[in-house]
Amino acid sequence: MKSTVEHLSPTRVRFNVEVPFDELKPDFDRAYKKIAQQVRIPGFRPGKAPARILEARLGRGVVLDEVVNGAIPGKYSEAVTASEKVTPIGQPDIEVTEIADGDKLAFTAEVDVRPEITLPDLDGVTVTVDDVSVTDEQVTEQLDSLRARFGTLTGVERAAANDDFVQIDLSASVDGKEIEEAATTGFSYQVGQGGLIDGIDEAITGLSAGESKTFTSTLVAGEYADKDAEVTVTVTAVKERSLPDADDEFAQLASEFDTLDELTADLRERLGRVRRMEQVSQARDKVLDAIVDGTDVPLPESVVTAELESTLHDAVHAFDHDDAKFAEFLETQGKTREEFDAEARDEAEKSVKVRLILDALADSEEVSVSDGELTERIVYQAQQYGMSPDEFVQRIQQSGQLGAIYSDVRRSKALIVAVRAATVTDEAGTAVDLSDLLGPADEAPEVVEGGVVEGDVVEADASDPAPDEAAEADSDTPDDADSDATKGASTSA
Repeated sequence: MKSTVEHLSPTRVRFNVEVPFDELKPDFDRAYKKIAQQVRIPGFRPGKAPARILEARLGRGVVLDEVVNGAIPGKYSEAVTASEKVTPIGQPDIEVTEIADGDKLAFTAEVDVRPEITLPDLDGVTVTVDDVSVTDEQVTEQLDSLRARFGTLTGVERAAANDDFVQIDLSASVDGKEIEEAATTGFSYQVGQGGLIDGIDEAITGLSAGESKTFTSTLVAGEYADKDAEVTVTVTAVKERSLPDADDEFAQLASEFDTLDELTADLRERLGRVRRMEQVSQARDKVLDAIVDGTDVPLPESVVTAELESTLHDAVHAFDHDDAKFAEFLETQGKTREEFDAEARDEAEKSVKVRLILDALADSEEVSVSDGELTERIVYQAQQYGMSPDEFVQRIQQSGQLGAIYSDVRRSKALIVAVRAATVTDEAGTAVDLSDLLGPADEAPEVVEGGVVEGDVVEADASDPAPDEAAEADSDTPDDADSDATKGASTSA
């Protein structure tokens, strides 16, 4: 087989391939066998008709079509493998240019390829991150959050105020018609928490048990979504939360420590680790931005188009693919469809550019991914979607996403290489050593609870592939009081 590569642009090539017919003998054998199984010829058992009989009955053209269709994918792969400096991305556009029976098969394959990228000197990248500072007020806030988890609720005979816990009954009507799905009784709610109904906090504040108030609010879901409703809230009980005293007894109740001073010191240390992890996240983002800004990358149009189409599909999918509803939504955001499409294209171009740069960086640094590292990421993402690892692996294999996860891990490791090489300073100009948080240089960043990675921050919603039936899986959101600094400080009481 002969093949040549013609560069059409920095991001697209054409393979010109010629295959002698004597190399196609295995493909002819497969074609005859397949055709013989599909046709019935008198005097021959299924699959046993000889080649000359098949050609006499069906014509040589049928056989050649089957041979060509079966041979081209493999020959294209051979041509790609033989061209070491070309890395195709996307599907090729193949055109058969010549079938000289008994002589040769010729075809062309145009495909987008990864462009050659000249990366900036990583040693010359300098970024600034926030200082690590923990104030007494921040420590006190964390201590109060921990105390709140051990607080008790006591009924009070007064009007509801912010942060009180109330039991309420709710009802709503649109144009005088009661909405059954919007009615509830005995609902527990913390005043000021938000996230229930717009206007609910203002309506409840000042009400005592047994009192009601009616207000107007726009419904956000259900049959009457986006319509104004008359909502009536009735307070049936008001309770306030009493916090335990901050003393040694509380420290022993809420943690493994014997004294309040020990607990407070631990909270301060935890906050410091959180701030340092924030430095890692900042350094990662800023180093990546610096590399992207300093690198010229020709973008493969087909890849950008595919990224853009995926974004637009997901956006309209939320509105049942109703373009009119989507346009109405954009109007409420003060944006036109044209503006949305333009922003989506900018984001698609940036996303493609980032991936190409990180792939080039991974190549230049000879970054590899071990089976253990890949397994760790798979287990983590399976947990994110509430699936067993085995089920998750099946889903991603069926949807062809295993390679995407491998690439994500490899890109994460490549970015850590860049962060290690860059100069990171705080706002005072002092060099920041993040090596203890980045992990060993030859290992992938470790995934830990909350999406934080040692040396990276996993953004599952943005970049991690979701298996088909897990894309809309719900995840539990911790209470606001359960901050990173207090997680793990308490024990079962």
